[in-house]
Amino acid sequence: MKFPYTFVAFLIMATSVLSAQKKEVSLEEIWSGSFRQERLQSLQSLNNGEEYVVMNRNPEAGSVSIDIYSYKTGKKTRTLLDSKDLSEIESFQSFKFSDDENKILLSTEIEPIYRRSSREVVHIYDVASKKLTKVSDDKIQEASFSPDNSKLAYVFENNIYILDLKSMERTQVTMDGEINSIINGITDWVYEEEFSFVKAFAWNPTGEKIAFLRFDESAVPEFSMDLFGKDLYPTQQVFKYPKAGESNSEVSLHMYDVEANSSEEIKLGDYADFYIPRIKWSSKDMLLSVQVLNRHQNNLDLIFVNAENNEASVVLNETDKAYVDITDNLTFLEDNSFIWTSEKDGWNHIYHYAEDGKLINQITSGQWEVTKYYGYDKKAKRIYFQSTENGSVNRDVYSIKPNGKSKTRLTAKDGTNSADFSADYTYFINTFTNVNTPPVYTLHKAKDGKQVREILNNNELLKNNEAYQFSPKELSSIEVNGNELNMWTIKPANFDENKKYPVLMFQYSGPGSQSVSNTYFGSNDYWYQLLANKGYMIVCIDGRGTGFKGADFKKVTYQELGKFEVEDQIAAAKQLAEKSYVDADRIGIWGWSYGGFMSTNAILKGNDVFSMAIAVAPVTSWRFYDTVYTERYMRTPQENASGYDENSPLSHADKLEGDYLLIHGGGDDNVHVQNTMRMVEELVQANKQFDWAIYPDRNHGIYGGNTRLHLYQMMTDFILEKL
Repeated sequence: MKFPYTFVAFLIMATSVLSAQKKEVSLEEIWSGSFRQERLQSLQSLNNGEEYVVMNRNPEAGSVSIDIYSYKTGKKTRTLLDSKDLSEIESFQSFKFSDDENKILLSTEIEPIYRRSSREVVHIYDVASKKLTKVSDDKIQEASFSPDNSKLAYVFENNIYILDLKSMERTQVTMDGEINSIINGITDWVYEEEFSFVKAFAWNPTGEKIAFLRFDESAVPEFSMDLFGKDLYPTQQVFKYPKAGESNSEVSLHMYDVEANSSEEIKLGDYADFYIPRIKWSSKDMLLSVQVLNRHQNNLDLIFVNAENNEASVVLNETDKAYVDITDNLTFLEDNSFIWTSEKDGWNHIYHYAEDGKLINQITSGQWEVTKYYGYDKKAKRIYFQSTENGSVNRDVYSIKPNGKSKTRLTAKDGTNSADFSADYTYFINTFTNVNTPPVYTLHKAKDGKQVREILNNNELLKNNEAYQFSPKELSSIEVNGNELNMWTIKPANFDENKKYPVLMFQYSGPGSQSVSNTYFGSNDYWYQLLANKGYMIVCIDGRGTGFKGADFKKVTYQELGKFEVEDQIAAAKQLAEKSYVDADRIGIWGWSYGGFMSTNAILKGNDVFSMAIAVAPVTSWRFYDTVYTERYMRTPQENASGYDENSPLSHADKLEGDYLLIHGGGDDNVHVQNTMRMVEELVQANKQFDWAIYPDRNHGIYGGNTRLHLYQMMTDFILEKL
């Protein structure tokens, strides 16, 4: 069919007008929450397996409620607790059930300490009587009910206490707790950060014993940070921080007998300079599992401790030529056989062991990774897990029998699927997202994955985003240094291959990480859309050392952090420079934390391809970072000086040719601002001009008030001016 010329011209004009009406995103919108995603807050299953609870906030009333919903219908069945009905407190920030769900711990006045730790005022809510009881006038840590709810254990000023909930009598379990010296029942800084846990005590299933860790950090060197605040004089935060090669806390395991009110140290074996990254009670009331890891982190013993006589024996040993990863996947079955995950065949898979540590069988296998272990349903005799079997950028939920047979894919859509199972494994709530879809929450039957209903979606966000000139995030791959690397690209709107575009590369690149995944936009992606609207191509590539492509791919960077990962980013940038639509003279790179270490190295070692770099909170020498993380991948500086120094940006400051912006938070307890100060000095002495900024008192996340907006405005202006 032919159209008259005037009609075609009208169509062209109308299309141009519609295109012109598309909005461009602003930094103010991004950091004010305009693109906030709807989520299910604090969702957890009730013991009956038929209902789940969600913490809902009522901004207008200023109240918080714990509401109960039916899995089957999705309708709210009742409100368990509403803060507006409590006279003693106005609100609460988090909650935790007792095992029988008859009592609830409510946390208020939460005071963050480090990444995972906090102090808080805790109240106990009795569901039947609706009575609220304050645990202590002091801010305490890691409050935990005994299995029969008769007692509450917690930590205050590095000592463990037990509160009898009937008599309200308080017993002090440990006496030697002292700030920056002795810690009982909670972890030190490096355990919290790198082994990802704070609570270091556990009731046994009958409530007769409490196993706990004690940290003697008196020999650990202190690190201090000046915090400027708003007072006339700054304050100083001093804490124990073991840098690579320095002394760690001496950790020991202790068993407390509740009735006898006495503790005994458990002799685990002939170990020197070791870690205890996990303790967990087994299915037997008096059998504790303990994981002991050597300092090199390449030899892990699983030890069983008999709490009746406190004797310890090794039941499983895991070794690796590089390092053994610590997980939370250890699960005990009714017969006290146990589920374990391991990379010993080159990929992370599930194994089943007898109580004595003998292998029953390898449950999963193949050139793909188990990424989450969800649990075991003893009735259906099925194990539930998440994996990359459908591609390393994707995640799917599966079930399988313990004998490794009858594997069933329970999710249907390609993208990232993650599950939250009901207590009895009848249902699971699936969270699905891909590059085109913000999170969608749906209810499924665990038996076959059949969808029951949709719970929550982000259609309003999608509708909102239609008004903007957003470009798709394109997933692809690129062959670099003999490896097929995952890659995503965001191109400018109305991309024209006959034009040349500047490129900004983003990466993180830390061991086992992933930045290229089949997921929807996050805050940074909206920032990339802003840059794309201004004519920039944004590219992200996961190089060697990143995760979910097998142990060899991940561990190739062992003892050489900053070598192969940087080589891959440089080689990828050179490939991009060969594209007809890429302006080879305008390729930049940026990253945060490990990514800042990478972007700094990239502009120094790759000064012939990168013309600009931004580094936020970067490590500039692994000698400045903590023992657990750094030595896992590098061993100690005493053993591997060349690995530390040859790949340190400090050793290559004289190579800077392009434009470089260096940013750090002055109150960063994780990657210390020392890293940036040393980099500044090396650049100054090399007579290299650069830009830099320090955000006073801000931690590793550099946020609070208008901080993020200011930070991203600074980076945007730098990119627009320099790239």
